[in-house]
Amino acid sequence: MADFVIGTNTSPDAHAERRLDGPIHAERHMNIICVGAGASGLLMAYKLQKHFKNYTLAVYEKNPEVSGTWFENRYPGCACDVPSHNYTWSFEPKLDWSGVYASSKEIYAYFEAFTKKYHLKDYIKTEHQVVGAYWDNATSGYDVKIKDIKAGTEISHHCDILINASGILNNWRWPAIPGLDKYKGTLLHTANWDDSVDLSGKHVGLIGNGSSGIQVLPKIQPITSKVTTFIREPTWVSPVQGLEQHIYSEQEKREFANKPGVLTEYRKGIERGLNGQFGIFLRDTKPNNDTHDYMMAQMKEKLQNQYLEERLIPKWSVGCRRLTPGVGYLESLGKDNVEVVYGEINAVTEKGCLCDNGKEYPVDVLICATGFDTTFKPRFPLIGPNGQNLQDQWKEEAQSYLGMAADGFPNYLIFLGPNSPIGNGPVLSAIEAQADYMCKLIDRYQTRNIRTFSPKKAAITDFIAHKDRFMTKSVWADPCRSWYKNRPDGPITALWPGSTLHYIEALLELQIEDWAVEYSGNRFAWLGNGYSQTELDPTADWGYYIREVDDDRPLSTGGKRKLISKSGTMSSNVGIDFSGKKAAEKEQTPRKEERAYL
Repeated sequence: MADFVIGTNTSPDAHAERRLDGPIHAERHMNIICVGAGASGLLMAYKLQKHFKNYTLAVYEKNPEVSGTWFENRYPGCACDVPSHNYTWSFEPKLDWSGVYASSKEIYAYFEAFTKKYHLKDYIKTEHQVVGAYWDNATSGYDVKIKDIKAGTEISHHCDILINASGILNNWRWPAIPGLDKYKGTLLHTANWDDSVDLSGKHVGLIGNGSSGIQVLPKIQPITSKVTTFIREPTWVSPVQGLEQHIYSEQEKREFANKPGVLTEYRKGIERGLNGQFGIFLRDTKPNNDTHDYMMAQMKEKLQNQYLEERLIPKWSVGCRRLTPGVGYLESLGKDNVEVVYGEINAVTEKGCLCDNGKEYPVDVLICATGFDTTFKPRFPLIGPNGQNLQDQWKEEAQSYLGMAADGFPNYLIFLGPNSPIGNGPVLSAIEAQADYMCKLIDRYQTRNIRTFSPKKAAITDFIAHKDRFMTKSVWADPCRSWYKNRPDGPITALWPGSTLHYIEALLELQIEDWAVEYSGNRFAWLGNGYSQTELDPTADWGYYIREVDDDRPLSTGGKRKLISKSGTMSSNVGIDFSGKKAAEKEQTPRKEERAYL
């Protein structure tokens, strides 16, 4: 017999009344809209499909295909700086990655295959861009405006819950350099790449030495007549010890595919290493000092140029900006057909770049590897109950609740919002933790007569105060220019105050006391007619709690953690105490994959 559910097309108050006719925890119908079909949006569609019923879901994606940034970014050398076997969902490995650092095309193919395997396109409308969301107090939901890009029309869709999975590295922008529109050569941006442009034999200018610029240079250097690369600041560039680039052999791929446990243990080894890196980001710790010395030596060895060493090796701590493997980048800077121009570009002319040294550098093609708008403001007007636009509220500083919600905007959830662990370790693990937390909140909404939920302002204020205090101990507070913060001396808005494992454990339990919850009708209407769902299911065991032994799962936080982390089963981790100031090796020596960052 099916569980009792509450139908759709009723007002919030009617939902509360209808509950009185049904059993406890009756599942109301939910209309959910998700913005974006990148990694986060695809995972949310998968989780909802797996764990829920009595809902409708629409995922609106502005691009013609899924995968978000991995569909958009197709520039030469585009790749992920996380080892490929660990840039997957924890439950969905890929057996045949080409190498440790996979190309954007391979990553796109992974998410496309994930979408097809679980039929997620049933929920997705591509070439539909959300252009506004407006709270309707009468219905306790959002009226969402969506532009049909192909038709050029606008439609409206109402939802009870709005999930923003549009990401932070997809809203590309031209650099704010005067005269960019006057340039008469071929102008390209790495995040809006034109595959029809042939760089062979051309003199190419490359602006930027962030992740995109670092990946582009080694790929275009061999085919161009000359590359003039414009660099305005230093950055730490080197694959970390134990995670250098490696191309997998056919034998390795066969073992991953056919030998039980081999791939899982390999992935776990890398993940342990990534999760063991957090000490790098704390000032004056052994991991930070050791990594500094290692990267300094690597950069000097690969540059072999005192002029470049003095300008490209930072004075600030390792990790203040995102660490970049930079496979082949430093070596490319020393090639005969590469010219490094260090300093500011004052203007772009018809021919090329006019720099602060007074020289003009003419180029045939100018590539801007200058990144994205990373301010965390929504890409569309989001209007809350009081008429406030979240774009304005987050104009100066974005402040969220644990990276997932905003003060004053009910029934609105965010993937990878402000102060998520996007640079602290493996990011897809953090996205999974966020999706699970959201599902717990959505389940509570569906099975109670909740009208609205939103984080309390006091909870956000306390979280930001804790975050700011913690960050004074981190390398991220060093005076480097980074998209982790709006200005070199500004508050760190992008990163979580702890490790990725710390974040995962922080999100294990729903901290409902931090949420302002408003109910429709009596807050206990969800108790219903006195029957349990179990009593309405003739196939269920109505005495399921009678047992021969106490086989309960742990009730305490510590007990749950020890169970899920398989405490006591490992003897090869390297441990760091809570302060991050000591490291003590256990009896066995870690594998190479596990030594990364330790």
